[in-house]
Amino acid sequence: EVVLVTASGRHPFTVEIADTIEARSRGLMFRDSMAADHGMLFDFGTDQHVAFWMKNTILSLDMIFIRSDGTVASIARHTVPFSLDAVPSETPVRFVLEVLAGTADRLGLEPGDRVEGLDRR
Repeated sequence: EVVLVTASGRHPFTVEIADTIEARSRGLMFRDSMAADHGMLFDFGTDQHVAFWMKNTILSLDMIFIRSDGTVASIARHTVPFSLDAVPSETPVRFVLEVLAGTADRLGLEPGDRVEGLDRR
């Protein structure tokens, strides 16, 4: 579980962890549903520039790019399913949390907000 901390409060999410090359390569591809309070957390081990694409991804997602200290660096909102266009982090990040599109807006999530629970992994 991780918790998104925004101006609107604390929002817990159950996450699957993608911390291997295989898990990061597959991500949420081919899934046609996900609960509103679930997501996938990608852990790259160290801060680095990363980029994602939506190949074979049916769901539109919000991608939350997170620094190693737990602060939200940037958010890619409403990504386009099946797109091969790169969705890059704007700065080096350690984590990326993928959640259903619209989640960031619903929670009022903004860069500078915090994600807790990353250190318990």
